[in-house]
Formats: sequence, structure tokens, C-alpha cells
Amino acid sequence: MTGEDHGFAARRLLRAAAAATLATSQQGQPFASLVTPALLPDLTVLLLLSDLSEHTRHLKAEPRCAILVQGAPEQVNPQTAPRVTLTGLAEPAEPGLKPRFLARHPYAALYADFGDFHLWRIRPAAALLVQGFARATRLRQADLLPDPDAVAALAAAEEGIIGHVNADHAEALKAIAEGLLRQSPGDWRMVAVDPDGCDLAAGERVCRLPWPAPVADAHGVRKALVLAARAGRDLPQGEK
Repeated sequence: MTGEDHGFAARRLLRAAAAATLATSQQGQPFASLVTPALLPDLTVLLLLSDLSEHTRHLKAEPRCAILVQGAPEQVNPQTAPRVTLTGLAEPAEPGLKPRFLARHPYAALYADFGDFHLWRIRPAAALLVQGFARATRLRQADLLPDPDAVAALAAAEEGIIGHVNADHAEALKAIAEGLLRQSPGDWRMVAVDPDGCDLAAGERVCRLPWPAPVADAHGVRKALVLAARAGRDLPQGEK
């Protein structure tokens, strides 16, 4: 036993993914398609889907589905990439969640209000985390989801955290995005925060800062941001 928090490892991959493979079925015939997920703090997956798409028609008839996300491979073999398959039930989501989706995918504002596009959500049921050869871990819902008390605490504090950081700590965000995360220069700002990390955006570019470990409240966010900004400033110029 290594004591590794496999649920946290799976959530980090899921929250960092800009794209995923959605698996649906129709009358027993499997189907896979590309989607762009955005995750709520409680790990609910948001998708902006067109009514004209095959996968949307499938979900209306059969809500059981899965999504697959993957990280970067460690070697030339693609199977060295860490990955998560998440299973759950899909259902239409309330339009009020659209700002959360657009915070992760700002370019989607071009078509998000088209009449045939609607938000869907997938409520996670379980997951399979693969971190390398012979390193597969099945995760029950209780092992996968973040601490609900932390989710509630950060939901209550999120607006204040984002407002304060963007108003008073632009230099720190620049150090994190351009130094630590190696993004190109821009007007970086925080757009979302959750127990596992935060999302930073500059125009239509979005990057993910994962926390070293799950945080429980605004104080934990502050500590993680201070460490990340310090690391970004301290990196040698050649490594930025």
C-alpha cells in the first residue's frame, strides 16, 4: 500500500481535460465521440451538446454513458498515459450552469446560445483510473467524489476568492500561469476554483492549476496559491 489518494489522482485528470471521449449506445450498438467537458466542484461533468448530434440522441434514449480522459504519456508508448474512464448517468442541466461551462471553454460563447445547443450533465457513479502498466484502480463513487463539506465551503467562498485574487494579485497569477505552468504571456485571471485546483484564463486560453493536495476552504486555497506563485517566480529563466 502506498497511501496514494487515487480519487484525487483521478479528479486531477478529469478536471484538467480540455477534451474527452464520450461513449454512448443505441439499441446495443456502442458509439464514441469527442466532447469538451467542464467539471463542477462536486465533479459533475457538464457538456454543451447539440440536439443534432448522434450522441445527444443516444443520451435521450439511454442515459447510461462513460467518458474517457487522458494525460500525457510518460514514454513513446501511448499506453503509458494516465487515464480515467468515468461512468454515470446523463441528464439535461439547468441553463444557469452555462457560465461555469464557458469559464472552462470561453470560445464556445460563439455558439452556446444557438437554439439547438443545450447543457447536459453526467452524475458520476464510478471510475477506473489507469496510471501505467498493471496500475489500474477501480473507484467507487465514495472514493471518487471530493469531500462534500469542502465543496460547500468553497462554493460559498468562490466569488470572494476570485474577486480578491483578480483585483489584488495579478502579478502572482502571471507568475503561476507563465512561470509555473509555462503559458504564453497574457492578462491572466482566475475564473473558477474547487477543492482540487483552479482554472486560469487569458482570453480564450484556459489552463489548470492543480493543488498539491485537496483543500477544504479559502485558507487552503490561499496557501496553495502562495506556494504556486513562489514556485513560478523561483524557476530559472531557462526552465520557464
